[in-house]
Amino acid sequence: MFTYKGQYVSFAATHIDFDQSGDRAYRQGQRSGLTTMTLDVTLLVLLAAVLHASWNALLKTGEDRLLTMTMVLGVGSVGALFTLPFLTAPAPASWGYLVLSMVVHAGYFFFLLQAYRVGDLSHVYPLARGAAPLLIAVGAALFADERPSAMALAGLLTASLAIASFAFEGGWSSLRDPRPLLFGLATACFISGYTVVDGLGVRASGNPLGYIAWLFVIDSLPLFFFAVATRRSDLVPYVRRHWRPGLIGGFLCAAAYGLVIWALGQGAMAFVAALRETSVIFAVLIGVRLLGEPFGRRRLFAAFFVAAGIAAMQLAE
Repeated sequence: MFTYKGQYVSFAATHIDFDQSGDRAYRQGQRSGLTTMTLDVTLLVLLAAVLHASWNALLKTGEDRLLTMTMVLGVGSVGALFTLPFLTAPAPASWGYLVLSMVVHAGYFFFLLQAYRVGDLSHVYPLARGAAPLLIAVGAALFADERPSAMALAGLLTASLAIASFAFEGGWSSLRDPRPLLFGLATACFISGYTVVDGLGVRASGNPLGYIAWLFVIDSLPLFFFAVATRRSDLVPYVRRHWRPGLIGGFLCAAAYGLVIWALGQGAMAFVAALRETSVIFAVLIGVRLLGEPFGRRRLFAAFFVAAGIAAMQLAE
Protein backbone atom coordinates (compact mmCIF):
# COMPACT_ATOMS: atom_id res chain seq x y z
CA MET A 1 0.00 0.00 0.00
CA PHE A 2 1.18 3.50 -0.81
CA THR A 3 0.19 6.93 0.29
CA TYR A 4 -0.50 9.64 -2.22
CA LYS A 5 -0.56 13.07 -0.52
CA GLY A 6 -1.32 11.36 2.79
CA GLN A 7 -3.93 8.91 1.46
CA TYR A 8 -3.65 5.14 1.14
CA VAL A 9 -3.43 3.41 -2.21
CA SER A 10 -5.18 0.04 -2.44
CA PHE A 11 -7.24 -2.15 -4.72
CA ALA A 12 -10.83 -1.02 -5.10
CA ALA A 13 -13.86 -2.86 -6.41
CA THR A 14 -15.29 0.18 -8.13
CA HIS A 15 -15.26 0.25 -11.90
CA ILE A 16 -13.65 2.93 -14.03
CA ASP A 17 -15.28 3.39 -17.42
CA PHE A 18 -12.66 3.93 -20.10
CA ASP A 19 -14.54 5.74 -22.84
CA GLN A 20 -13.12 6.68 -26.20
CA SER A 21 -11.49 9.88 -25.04
CA GLY A 22 -10.29 8.53 -21.70
CA ASP A 23 -11.52 11.68 -19.98
CA ARG A 24 -14.09 9.99 -17.79
CA ALA A 25 -11.55 7.56 -16.32
CA TYR A 26 -9.07 10.35 -15.77
CA ARG A 27 -11.60 12.60 -14.03
CA GLN A 28 -12.65 9.72 -11.81
CA GLY A 29 -9.02 9.13 -10.89
CA GLN A 30 -8.58 12.81 -10.10
CA ARG A 31 -11.62 12.89 -7.81
CA SER A 32 -10.33 9.89 -5.86
CA GLY A 33 -6.90 11.45 -5.47
CA LEU A 34 -5.37 8.76 -7.70
CA THR A 35 -5.56 6.39 -4.76
CA THR A 36 -7.26 3.35 -6.28
CA MET A 37 -6.21 0.50 -8.56
CA THR A 38 -9.33 -1.15 -9.86
CA LEU A 39 -9.47 -4.68 -11.23
CA ASP A 40 -9.76 -3.53 -14.83
CA VAL A 41 -6.73 -1.24 -14.48
CA THR A 42 -4.76 -4.08 -12.89
CA LEU A 43 -5.60 -6.47 -15.73
CA LEU A 44 -4.66 -3.86 -18.33
CA VAL A 45 -1.25 -3.32 -16.72
CA LEU A 46 -0.66 -7.09 -16.65
CA LEU A 47 -1.54 -7.17 -20.35
CA ALA A 48 0.98 -4.36 -20.88
CA ALA A 49 3.61 -6.51 -19.15
CA VAL A 50 3.07 -9.36 -21.60
CA LEU A 51 3.13 -6.99 -24.58
CA HIS A 52 6.30 -5.29 -23.37
CA ALA A 53 8.19 -8.54 -22.91
CA SER A 54 7.05 -9.64 -26.38
CA TRP A 55 8.29 -6.58 -28.26
CA ASN A 56 11.60 -6.73 -26.41
CA ALA A 57 11.96 -10.32 -27.62
CA LEU A 58 11.40 -9.10 -31.19
CA LEU A 59 14.07 -6.45 -30.66
CA LYS A 60 16.53 -9.00 -29.30
CA THR A 61 16.01 -11.32 -32.28
CA GLY A 62 16.18 -8.52 -34.86
CA GLU A 63 18.91 -8.68 -37.49
CA ASP A 64 19.88 -5.08 -36.72
CA ARG A 65 18.66 -3.81 -33.35
CA LEU A 66 19.08 -0.10 -34.08
CA LEU A 67 17.07 -0.30 -37.28
CA THR A 68 14.54 -2.66 -35.70
CA MET A 69 13.90 -0.25 -32.85
CA THR A 70 13.72 2.69 -35.25
CA MET A 71 11.13 0.81 -37.29
CA VAL A 72 9.13 -0.24 -34.21
CA LEU A 73 8.98 3.29 -32.84
CA GLY A 74 8.21 4.67 -36.29
CA VAL A 75 5.14 2.45 -36.58
CA GLY A 76 3.86 3.79 -33.25
CA SER A 77 4.53 7.39 -34.30
CA VAL A 78 2.72 7.07 -37.64
CA GLY A 79 -0.22 5.34 -36.01
CA ALA A 80 -0.46 8.00 -33.31
CA LEU A 81 -0.23 10.77 -35.90
CA PHE A 82 -3.44 9.60 -37.54
CA THR A 83 -5.30 9.74 -34.20
CA LEU A 84 -4.46 13.38 -33.45
CA PRO A 85 -7.41 14.92 -35.37
CA PHE A 86 -9.80 12.89 -33.22
CA LEU A 87 -8.26 13.69 -29.83
CA THR A 88 -8.19 16.76 -27.62
CA ALA A 89 -4.69 18.14 -27.22
CA PRO A 90 -3.14 17.77 -23.77
CA ALA A 91 -3.13 20.83 -21.53
CA PRO A 92 -0.17 23.23 -21.93
CA ALA A 93 0.93 22.33 -18.39
CA SER A 94 1.94 18.89 -19.71
CA TRP A 95 3.95 20.01 -22.76
CA GLY A 96 7.20 20.32 -20.85
CA TYR A 97 6.77 16.77 -19.58
CA LEU A 98 6.28 15.55 -23.17
CA VAL A 99 9.56 17.08 -24.30
CA LEU A 100 11.43 15.85 -21.22
CA SER A 101 10.00 12.35 -21.69
CA MET A 102 11.24 12.32 -25.30
CA VAL A 103 14.76 13.20 -24.11
CA VAL A 104 14.79 10.60 -21.33
CA HIS A 105 13.40 7.95 -23.68
CA ALA A 106 16.27 8.65 -26.08
CA GLY A 107 18.72 7.75 -23.30
CA TYR A 108 16.68 4.65 -22.48
CA PHE A 109 16.75 3.43 -26.09
CA PHE A 110 20.51 3.95 -26.32
CA PHE A 111 21.32 1.99 -23.17
CA LEU A 112 18.77 -0.72 -23.95
CA LEU A 113 20.39 -1.32 -27.35
CA GLN A 114 23.83 -1.46 -25.73
CA ALA A 115 22.57 -3.84 -23.05
CA TYR A 116 21.13 -6.25 -25.62
CA ARG A 117 24.36 -6.05 -27.61
CA VAL A 118 26.40 -7.47 -24.74
CA GLY A 119 23.86 -9.59 -22.80
CA ASP A 120 21.00 -12.01 -23.38
CA LEU A 121 17.32 -11.17 -22.98
CA SER A 122 16.63 -13.18 -19.82
CA HIS A 123 19.64 -11.55 -18.12
CA VAL A 124 19.46 -7.92 -19.23
CA TYR A 125 15.69 -7.52 -19.33
CA PRO A 126 14.94 -8.60 -15.72
CA LEU A 127 17.86 -6.54 -14.46
CA ALA A 128 16.70 -3.38 -16.23
CA ARG A 129 12.99 -3.75 -15.60
CA GLY A 130 13.19 -5.20 -12.10
CA ALA A 131 15.53 -2.58 -10.65
CA ALA A 132 13.28 0.24 -11.84
CA PRO A 133 10.42 0.10 -9.24
CA LEU A 134 12.69 1.03 -6.34
CA LEU A 135 14.05 4.01 -8.28
CA ILE A 136 10.53 4.97 -9.34
CA ALA A 137 9.39 4.86 -5.72
CA VAL A 138 12.17 7.30 -4.82
CA GLY A 139 11.26 9.62 -7.68
CA ALA A 140 7.55 9.44 -6.91
CA ALA A 141 8.22 10.25 -3.26
CA LEU A 142 10.31 13.27 -4.21
CA PHE A 143 8.14 14.71 -6.96
CA ALA A 144 4.61 13.39 -6.32
CA ASP A 145 4.55 12.89 -2.54
CA GLU A 146 3.79 9.17 -2.96
CA ARG A 147 5.26 7.20 -0.08
CA PRO A 148 5.20 3.38 0.30
CA SER A 149 4.10 1.68 3.49
CA ALA A 150 6.53 -0.59 5.35
CA MET A 151 5.22 -3.74 3.68
CA ALA A 152 5.30 -2.16 0.23
CA LEU A 153 8.88 -1.02 0.84
CA ALA A 154 9.78 -4.55 1.92
CA GLY A 155 8.32 -5.80 -1.34
CA LEU A 156 10.38 -3.29 -3.29
CA LEU A 157 13.59 -4.36 -1.56
CA THR A 158 12.79 -8.05 -2.07
CA ALA A 159 12.32 -7.52 -5.78
CA SER A 160 15.51 -5.48 -6.04
CA LEU A 161 17.60 -8.11 -4.24
CA ALA A 162 16.13 -10.81 -6.46
CA ILE A 163 17.08 -8.80 -9.51
CA ALA A 164 20.64 -8.36 -8.21
CA SER A 165 20.94 -12.16 -8.01
CA PHE A 166 20.79 -12.38 -11.81
CA ALA A 167 24.26 -10.84 -11.92
CA PHE A 168 25.63 -13.82 -9.96
CA GLU A 169 23.93 -16.58 -11.92
CA GLY A 170 27.26 -18.09 -12.91
CA GLY A 171 28.91 -17.24 -9.59
CA TRP A 172 31.51 -14.52 -9.38
CA SER A 173 32.61 -15.42 -12.89
CA SER A 174 29.43 -13.69 -14.12
CA LEU A 175 31.10 -10.39 -13.33
CA ARG A 176 34.11 -10.98 -15.55
CA ASP A 177 32.23 -8.93 -18.12
CA PRO A 178 30.45 -6.23 -16.11
CA ARG A 179 28.90 -4.58 -19.18
CA PRO A 180 25.50 -6.34 -19.04
CA LEU A 181 25.17 -5.38 -15.38
CA LEU A 182 26.19 -1.76 -15.92
CA PHE A 183 24.12 -1.20 -19.05
CA GLY A 184 21.14 -2.93 -17.42
CA LEU A 185 21.30 -0.69 -14.35
CA ALA A 186 21.75 2.41 -16.53
CA THR A 187 18.67 1.37 -18.49
CA ALA A 188 16.76 1.02 -15.20
CA CYS A 189 17.66 4.60 -14.29
CA PHE A 190 16.18 5.87 -17.55
CA ILE A 191 13.10 3.67 -17.10
CA SER A 192 12.48 5.25 -13.71
CA GLY A 193 13.07 8.69 -15.18
CA TYR A 194 10.55 8.48 -17.98
CA THR A 195 8.00 6.70 -15.79
CA VAL A 196 8.00 9.50 -13.21
CA VAL A 197 7.98 12.17 -15.93
CA ASP A 198 5.06 10.57 -17.75
CA GLY A 199 3.21 9.94 -14.49
CA LEU A 200 3.38 13.65 -13.72
CA GLY A 201 2.69 14.59 -17.33
CA VAL A 202 -0.43 12.51 -17.81
CA ARG A 203 -1.87 13.88 -14.57
CA ALA A 204 -1.28 17.42 -15.77
CA SER A 205 -2.59 16.74 -19.27
CA GLY A 206 -6.34 16.71 -18.59
CA ASN A 207 -6.62 14.15 -21.40
CA PRO A 208 -4.62 10.91 -21.10
CA LEU A 209 -5.19 9.75 -24.68
CA GLY A 210 -4.10 13.12 -26.04
CA TYR A 211 -0.91 12.96 -23.97
CA ILE A 212 -0.22 9.37 -25.06
CA ALA A 213 -0.74 10.15 -28.75
CA TRP A 214 1.50 13.23 -28.75
CA LEU A 215 4.21 11.36 -26.83
CA PHE A 216 4.23 8.58 -29.41
CA VAL A 217 4.39 11.11 -32.25
CA ILE A 218 7.53 12.81 -30.92
CA ASP A 219 9.13 9.92 -29.03
CA SER A 220 10.73 8.32 -32.07
CA LEU A 221 12.29 11.52 -33.45
CA PRO A 222 15.74 11.36 -31.74
CA LEU A 223 16.28 7.73 -32.72
CA PHE A 224 14.94 8.29 -36.24
CA PHE A 225 17.29 11.21 -36.91
CA PHE A 226 20.20 9.25 -35.44
CA ALA A 227 19.44 6.27 -37.69
CA VAL A 228 19.13 8.53 -40.74
CA ALA A 229 22.42 10.25 -39.91
CA THR A 230 24.37 7.05 -39.33
CA ARG A 231 22.59 4.33 -41.35
CA ARG A 232 20.71 6.17 -44.09
CA SER A 233 21.62 3.73 -46.87
CA ASP A 234 20.52 0.72 -44.81
CA LEU A 235 17.26 2.02 -43.37
CA VAL A 236 14.86 1.75 -46.34
CA PRO A 237 16.12 -1.68 -47.53
CA TYR A 238 15.87 -2.98 -43.96
CA VAL A 239 12.28 -1.77 -43.64
CA ARG A 240 11.38 -3.47 -46.93
CA ARG A 241 12.78 -6.79 -45.72
CA HIS A 242 11.47 -6.68 -42.16
CA TRP A 243 8.28 -4.64 -42.23
CA ARG A 244 6.13 -7.46 -40.84
CA PRO A 245 7.96 -7.88 -37.50
CA GLY A 246 8.36 -4.09 -37.40
CA LEU A 247 4.61 -3.65 -37.72
CA ILE A 248 3.93 -6.24 -35.02
CA GLY A 249 6.58 -4.80 -32.72
CA GLY A 250 5.29 -1.28 -33.23
CA PHE A 251 1.79 -2.30 -32.23
CA LEU A 252 3.03 -4.23 -29.18
CA CYS A 253 5.28 -1.37 -28.05
CA ALA A 254 2.63 1.34 -28.47
CA ALA A 255 -0.10 -0.71 -26.80
CA ALA A 256 2.15 -1.72 -23.90
CA TYR A 257 3.32 1.74 -22.91
CA GLY A 258 0.03 3.43 -23.81
CA LEU A 259 -1.72 1.23 -21.27
CA VAL A 260 0.94 2.00 -18.66
CA ILE A 261 0.71 5.77 -19.15
CA TRP A 262 -3.06 5.64 -18.79
CA ALA A 263 -2.67 3.57 -15.60
CA LEU A 264 -0.19 6.10 -14.20
CA GLY A 265 -3.08 8.57 -14.19
CA GLN A 266 -5.11 6.19 -12.03
CA GLY A 267 -2.75 5.10 -9.23
CA ALA A 268 0.61 5.55 -7.51
CA MET A 269 3.56 5.38 -9.91
CA ALA A 270 5.60 2.73 -8.10
CA PHE A 271 2.46 0.64 -7.65
CA VAL A 272 1.74 0.67 -11.39
CA ALA A 273 5.42 0.18 -12.28
CA ALA A 274 5.81 -2.80 -9.94
CA LEU A 275 2.81 -4.49 -11.49
CA ARG A 276 4.18 -3.80 -14.96
CA GLU A 277 7.52 -5.35 -14.05
CA THR A 278 5.95 -8.78 -13.79
CA SER A 279 7.03 -8.70 -17.43
CA VAL A 280 10.37 -10.03 -16.19
CA ILE A 281 8.75 -13.43 -15.75
CA PHE A 282 7.38 -13.41 -19.30
CA ALA A 283 10.76 -12.25 -20.63
CA VAL A 284 12.58 -15.15 -18.97
CA LEU A 285 10.06 -17.63 -20.40
CA ILE A 286 10.34 -16.11 -23.87
CA GLY A 287 14.12 -16.11 -23.70
CA VAL A 288 14.21 -19.76 -22.70
CA ARG A 289 11.41 -21.17 -24.83
CA LEU A 290 11.72 -19.17 -28.03
CA LEU A 291 15.26 -17.80 -28.12
CA GLY A 292 17.09 -20.87 -26.84
CA GLU A 293 18.75 -19.02 -23.96
CA PRO A 294 20.03 -21.11 -21.03
CA PHE A 295 17.78 -21.85 -18.09
CA GLY A 296 18.74 -22.70 -14.53
CA ARG A 297 17.28 -22.95 -11.06
CA ARG A 298 18.86 -19.67 -10.03
CA ARG A 299 16.94 -17.83 -12.71
CA LEU A 300 13.76 -19.60 -11.65
CA PHE A 301 14.23 -18.66 -7.99
CA ALA A 302 15.22 -15.10 -8.86
CA ALA A 303 12.15 -14.66 -11.06
CA PHE A 304 9.98 -16.12 -8.29
CA PHE A 305 11.26 -13.65 -5.69
CA VAL A 306 10.87 -10.75 -8.10
CA ALA A 307 7.23 -11.73 -8.48
CA ALA A 308 6.88 -12.25 -4.72
CA GLY A 309 8.26 -8.80 -3.99
CA ILE A 310 5.94 -7.22 -6.51
CA ALA A 311 3.00 -9.13 -5.04
CA ALA A 312 3.89 -7.87 -1.56
CA MET A 313 3.78 -4.31 -2.87
CA GLN A 314 0.38 -4.86 -4.39
CA LEU A 315 -1.12 -6.58 -1.34
CA ALA A 316 0.41 -4.30 1.32
CA GLU A 317 -2.20 -3.14 3.81
